[in-house]
Amino acid sequence: MVVTLVFLGKLADLAGEGERELAAPLNWQGLLAALGDDLGEFIAGETVKLALDGELLADKTTLLAVDGSEIALLPPVSGG
Repeated sequence: MVVTLVFLGKLADLAGEGERELAAPLNWQGLLAALGDDLGEFIAGETVKLALDGELLADKTTLLAVDGSEIALLPPVSGG
């Protein structure tokens, strides 16, 4: 049972990869623990958004990903 994490933009650079698979089920605390201190702390910040199976979560701490889910980590948007 697997959940796929997709790192977008500069988050891919910080993670050192574009995708990672983690064991399902996965909640918010499990995600932070799996990402480690530095990346987990950055992801927990206000500017990083999280989408579960294509739906943006209003409160990322409510995350509950099951087998086959995809979690997209969306970096802060910069102006241009």
